[in-house]
Amino acid sequence: MDYALLTGIVLVAGVLFALVAQWRDWRPPLAAALAVGIVVRLLIMYTSAIDSWQPVDFVESFKPAGEAVLRGQDPVLASEGGWHFLPTIPYVYGILLWLGIPWEYAGRLVTVVADIVIIPLVAKLAGGPKANLRALQYALNPLAVLIACVHGQVEPVALVFGVAAFVVARGPGDPHRAGITTDVVAKVRHGVAAYGVRASAARVLGRGGMLHRALLPAADDRAHLRRGALAGLLMGLALCAKSWPIWLVPGMLLLLPNLRSRIAALFATGVVPVFFFVTLPIFAGTAIDELPKVIDTIRDIRPIVGEYGWTPWFTNGDWALRPDLASFGTNLIYVCVVAVVLYWRRADPIDMTTAILLIFMVVTPRLGAQYLLWFMPFLVARPTRFAWPAIIAVSTWAGYGYLYMTQFDTNTWWHLHSLWSRASIVLLPILLLAMPWGRRDATAPALVTSPDRTRVTSAA
Repeated sequence: MDYALLTGIVLVAGVLFALVAQWRDWRPPLAAALAVGIVVRLLIMYTSAIDSWQPVDFVESFKPAGEAVLRGQDPVLASEGGWHFLPTIPYVYGILLWLGIPWEYAGRLVTVVADIVIIPLVAKLAGGPKANLRALQYALNPLAVLIACVHGQVEPVALVFGVAAFVVARGPGDPHRAGITTDVVAKVRHGVAAYGVRASAARVLGRGGMLHRALLPAADDRAHLRRGALAGLLMGLALCAKSWPIWLVPGMLLLLPNLRSRIAALFATGVVPVFFFVTLPIFAGTAIDELPKVIDTIRDIRPIVGEYGWTPWFTNGDWALRPDLASFGTNLIYVCVVAVVLYWRRADPIDMTTAILLIFMVVTPRLGAQYLLWFMPFLVARPTRFAWPAIIAVSTWAGYGYLYMTQFDTNTWWHLHSLWSRASIVLLPILLLAMPWGRRDATAPALVTSPDRTRVTSAA
């Protein structure tokens, strides 16, 4: 990588500036935070585009997918399995290539624009008086810059729609609480008391009772239905970019105010991927009899482990096809996610989502550095005590891979990779500490202690 030193200086300076902003409690205008994010991303995108080193999958998987669309072919099948998702993003690649934009810029333009849009969304997600500070901190987030501008990985595209779905689902509730409406608090924490354990069957099941109001809301509740449908459409677009935003769906649903709006959101979430799939014969030229093959290709993810976490210690730090480790790790993810949902069931849905994504990073058997971006907007918006140690740790690990290891020949790279992948196990306890352990109850205020006073405030 030719511009590793310049990129590293920009990223380190950004982290220092973000920490100083936290220390001094700076709250810049949102336009200023957005401008900083745009300048940093455009600079690193430019140096990455003219660099002699380009990420392998960026050239050998993403580019062929866009070229396939340009030729009127299905990117999933034409790129020989290099694209394992719905062709939503390759459609955009194809348009940019058709406009004559060189691939080194076109492939990154998609992710950079998405990551820039995330900046104001983080402010919306955070809410409260520190919203613009959180936007500035995401604008300077080193991992986000590496993934969007250097690698051109599509995580920012999935995140921009996923975070937007959370913002829409939360609606115009109290922004200082950063994520849960009064109605949701009442139903989650005081549901039994509010509707009465001692209530008669008529009050619960009769006309005008709890169930009737949930299933047949009044006319003024149509706004909630529209909100749920829009949030679901956005989440559906996130799932069209990649499959992992499925982990965001529970939090989005909990942010919605009632059962009908959640049903509308769930329905809309499923409609969007189905639409892009059934229209493949129209937009991608896929033969109808090849649609089952597209599904098989999307589902066919090889159990390659050894990149990160605990599995490199079973593979000597190299990539390996280990179905046993992949299967065990996948089952471990399901068990841990269920435990997290139960433990944080009364928490702010944003905190619960952060916990889900962080526990995934701790127990997953396979991971690329771009996966570590999943939790960033949520953790930056509602930081925990160990949020910045986690952000710095994962950014340092990823930066070593992107900036340092790319300076060497293939054999040296593989040697360094064996050390780098096994060193990632150090991240796991830090990510565990960064989970929102003190926020199990969305209605409980956070206790902030300083040397000269103790006061109660919100977690935002």
